Amino acid sequence: MSELGQSTTGTITTKVPARLDRLPWSRWHWMIVIGLGTVWILDGLEVTIVGNMASRLSEEGSGLAISSAQVTGVAAALYVAGACVGALFFGWLTDRFGRKKLFLITLAVYLAATALTALSFSSWWFFVFRFLTGFGIGGEYAAINSAIDELIPSKYRGRVDLIINGSFWLGAMGGALLSVVLLDTDILPKDIGWRISFGLGVVLGLVILLVRRHVPESPRWMFIHGKSEGAEQLVADVEREVERETGRPLPEPAGSITIKQRHSVGFVQIARTLVSAYPRRSVLGLALFIGQAFLYNAITFGFGAILVKFFDVPSGSTGYFFAVIAFGNFLGPLLLGRLFDTWGRRPMIAGTYLLSGALLYVTAWMFGNGWLTATTLTACWCVVLFFASAGASSAYLTVSEIFPMETRAMAIAFFYAIGTAAGGISGPLIFANLTESGVVADTVLAFCVGATLMVIGGVVALFFAVAAERKSLEDIATPLSAQAAQSAGTGSAPTSRTAPQSAL
Repeated sequence: MSELGQSTTGTITTKVPARLDRLPWSRWHWMIVIGLGTVWILDGLEVTIVGNMASRLSEEGSGLAISSAQVTGVAAALYVAGACVGALFFGWLTDRFGRKKLFLITLAVYLAATALTALSFSSWWFFVFRFLTGFGIGGEYAAINSAIDELIPSKYRGRVDLIINGSFWLGAMGGALLSVVLLDTDILPKDIGWRISFGLGVVLGLVILLVRRHVPESPRWMFIHGKSEGAEQLVADVEREVERETGRPLPEPAGSITIKQRHSVGFVQIARTLVSAYPRRSVLGLALFIGQAFLYNAITFGFGAILVKFFDVPSGSTGYFFAVIAFGNFLGPLLLGRLFDTWGRRPMIAGTYLLSGALLYVTAWMFGNGWLTATTLTACWCVVLFFASAGASSAYLTVSEIFPMETRAMAIAFFYAIGTAAGGISGPLIFANLTESGVVADTVLAFCVGATLMVIGGVVALFFAVAAERKSLEDIATPLSAQAAQSAGTGSAPTSRTAPQSAL
């Protein structure tokens, strides 16, 4: 499907959003999910393998002069910094130049940086390309989440977004198990196994890139940015494809929207929209992202240290335990995702945050009393993270759907950067000494900090979460272009499209 139509600006009325939202699930939607969503598996795979290979890289004969602390400290911090910078940089470009251009570019950056990491011959080379790998993956979060939400019908948007973001943990599970094999010196030499680990990510990424080439630009982005003819034709092609697949005609779309087309939105207008027009939604986004970031660092940052120090688990066996909790993480979004579209966003977001926080308090209490073993502690973590993972994935869903379309990628980037910085920079600084000290009370405190921030996020969601389930994105937050058309008196959005209220 080609992206036809010259870029022009004017005031138009279109039914494109309604036409996309009334589509039944089809092979076309599966192509989007596979092409865009599977990259989180790569992210989980790589992050987990790097964490597990820290001790191997520091050994003599690894082919790289680097310490374990540099891998888990400097390299990890640079990866996080790169992700934050990449999210903001590519998020701005995504809103300006389109979803497709950027989700191809960001994956290319990620693949190139990962391949060059595998060729590392010194610590500085390894550090540079860990930063650039993070730079690419941060851009992926902004470009992919915005594209997915604009292409998936409103009826399925919640569950699809949650499962896609939760698929990170499939990669984490695979990475935990692969690291056991790839770092086994009876199978591969010390200086080869870790390089193959990165190489596998490149191979999988190239397969994803081949599929992603066929994913179209967002028609929503196209008609706002002066490419309405291309948007209309793209949607018409999809409609014909779906009708051939189902063997029946599609229902008439419900409603249209009038917008004043534009080429870009400035940073000042984006900031004004987030802070002035939607202050409560901005508070909600911050609370959700910071809460989940700290919870995951409270549990997973010191995961190996806790098992080794308190339960005498051999360091080479911690990957098996991690694979178990990674599986629990994936089951949460997979099994609970549908409820976000049926029961609704507010009860499910608030419920998953509050319940995971409460369960982590209980786990901390049992751990503090010495009632847990390595196996039962892992079981407790599985239950906590079953709910926490669904909540964490809903944070990405929330910020990608509650702000106007012209600011969507930048909003995702902003909240992702804040949450990632909180979890990846301040989190390790807070939790490293607590979980590695060998003092039970310190680890209990780490658990309680993560639990408290999740509970705060849940309370904020009770009051500020938006009932976005089964609603068009344009109903949840009126596009700035539609507001401009109304202000100019050149047309009006349908009565179902309401202008933003500063209280929301």
